[in-house]
Amino acid sequence: MKTWKIATGVSVVALVVAGGIVANVFPAQIAAIDQIDPALLAEDLVTQGENLAMLGDCAACHTQKGQGELSGGVALPTPFGTIYSTNITPDKDTGIGTWSFAAFDRAMRDGIDRRGAHLYPAFPYDHFAAITDADMRALYAYVMTRDAVAAPAVPNLLSFPFNFRPLLAGWKLLFHHKTPFAPDPAMDEEQNRGKYLAETIGHCTACHSPRNALGAVRQNAFMQGAEVEGWLAPPLGASSIAPVGWTLDDYADYLFDGWSETHSIAAGPMTNVVDHLYAADEDDVFAIAAWLAKITPAQDEGERAARITEIDALNLSEAFDFSLAGMDVPQQVREGAQVFKTSCVKCHKERIADTLPVSLGLTYAVNAPAPTNLFHVVLGGIEPPQGSSARRMQPITLSAEDLGRVAAFVRWQFTDLPDWPDLQEAAEQALSDRTAH
Repeated sequence: MKTWKIATGVSVVALVVAGGIVANVFPAQIAAIDQIDPALLAEDLVTQGENLAMLGDCAACHTQKGQGELSGGVALPTPFGTIYSTNITPDKDTGIGTWSFAAFDRAMRDGIDRRGAHLYPAFPYDHFAAITDADMRALYAYVMTRDAVAAPAVPNLLSFPFNFRPLLAGWKLLFHHKTPFAPDPAMDEEQNRGKYLAETIGHCTACHSPRNALGAVRQNAFMQGAEVEGWLAPPLGASSIAPVGWTLDDYADYLFDGWSETHSIAAGPMTNVVDHLYAADEDDVFAIAAWLAKITPAQDEGERAARITEIDALNLSEAFDFSLAGMDVPQQVREGAQVFKTSCVKCHKERIADTLPVSLGLTYAVNAPAPTNLFHVVLGGIEPPQGSSARRMQPITLSAEDLGRVAAFVRWQFTDLPDWPDLQEAAEQALSDRTAH
């Protein structure tokens, strides 16, 4: 009898465990609701949610150019294939109009949609999980008061086994730990507010920290930089490689206007981020700047001033001797000097006014470990952020040979860093990628 009771108990435990595993792998649906009347949602709650949506840059991933706001369909390339963002407008058939707050909250925190399908971590629920309940309700109020847009989901382009969503339950077991936000006692209230916003709704580390082979943010490589949408997101904080250290004012200028006098202009995916921050609550944006400044080692003011002077001295006049006569330099650098004089120096020269671009020696594009961002801005130009709308850069049409040459020259002229390797091959690839798109 005793043996039978033990066996029965073990069987019950096994069934409970198995049931828990099944529930995690195949979550239950959450019942649909009738569409919410937007008039029933408090205006101040909607306003709070709108600010959070600006801080989180939600529209960047959920709004196609020329399409309805938040209607999805944006292609998000990953190492595993292309994922398309979903329609998060309150459309009842193709959006989330029938989602209760519980369904919305589960998607944001657990990465599970209303019907029980696991969501891919291109949607950063690993960051959103720590959003406060009050902020989550505000976000829900905001999206439920947007215009409903009928926009059916675009099928993801993922091969097996990555298209088998239940496998994501294993990914979450390994990498998705729903830890509530904890203020840092070494920070003041404003800095902790910035830390909360940056690490939750702002999901800064989703772009500025590298990921492992399974696509999870590497927690041991905080803010050490990463590749995002074909661009290099720079390392920040203690990992920054900027030749002139970031200060609180630098961060604030950059986040508010997309421009810093000692670091240049926002471009690529960062343009959308600063454009949305431009519309967000100023106190919140400044809090993020304060947090970034707190985690960034301060640079001695004398050293900072000397470094700026040293870099400014590398700027060239329009009449510079592009032959580099008497200098022992590689042929590619010498040829790049001619390309620079023909195509670049008219704008990138000695600064006589603050309307001119900053020295190339200050930019991440030239100091980065690869010429990726430089190729992007040369070939595609820069469509400036709203806060710095006059700082436009026109695209430059160059052959792959001349693109490699000018990259070799600016790296040599404006930094003391090692040459970029395999420049010609990289330039050919950059031009091919641009032509393909």
